[in-house]
Amino acid sequence: MLDFLRGLDKDLRKALLTQLRNLWTHTSTAIEGNTLTLGETAFVLEEGLTIAGKPLKDHQEVVGHARAIDLVYDCLQKGRPFGEADLFALHQAVQTEVVVDFYKPVGDWKKEPNSSVSVVDEKQVIFEYAPPDDVPPLMVDWFRLYGELSSAISPGDRQLALTAYVKLHISFVRIHPFFDGNGRLARLVANLPVLMAGLPPIIIPREQRKAYIDALSAYHYAVGQIRAGNELLPKAEKLEPFTAFCRQAWQASLDLVQEAREKQRARSNKLPSGSDCEASP
Repeated sequence: MLDFLRGLDKDLRKALLTQLRNLWTHTSTAIEGNTLTLGETAFVLEEGLTIAGKPLKDHQEVVGHARAIDLVYDCLQKGRPFGEADLFALHQAVQTEVVVDFYKPVGDWKKEPNSSVSVVDEKQVIFEYAPPDDVPPLMVDWFRLYGELSSAISPGDRQLALTAYVKLHISFVRIHPFFDGNGRLARLVANLPVLMAGLPPIIIPREQRKAYIDALSAYHYAVGQIRAGNELLPKAEKLEPFTAFCRQAWQASLDLVQEAREKQRARSNKLPSGSDCEASP
């Protein structure tokens, strides 16, 4: 499925996957408040060591997120449908803090209501996510949407991949099915169709956290709280600001792929005629 690796030598494939893992993990955890820098995140993941003065929780979060990325790749490479058990496994991976609390289950739907405070047009608003009892039927709808979007994916089609990412991301956040970890999971599972298309993941920049939250909040405010039986994505025209944001954010991972390909071309041009270079996918 990872067709963006095609044509690269083994060491360049490994290096590119490492770069994407480090950046994806750093940005997604940093958006949620993790204090590790990109360099520190890479060091923790590659060396397995801790950073002096940084919370243990932050180290656990990046290790857990990297593990979740491995689970995403594993699911795709085995070619099996992505289902509820896979989503619960991802939640267990990213939710590394041990919480012994019936009302804060790890690997199961939320038991209590959750909400957030956003600022829309300079007005503070409380946005309520789906009520706990409505989560199971809404997630049935979400998995149905995932299946429809995934089956429509064409290799290399950026527009279809972007549309799938936006719809899965924003509807998942709107439901907020878990007590915690919803943002990190949304940024993981929405990338499944992107990767299926043979494209690198869309990675939300840490530096644009406010613009990202503003784009999500604007849509949520426009459509209101979701309940069981409601349409997952009403007012489709309101998705455009978030779509434009994600299109721009995608450039970071596309640039990493381009840099790897340029290195491969430079390497290939230096090879003597008739030499045997490993460049299989």
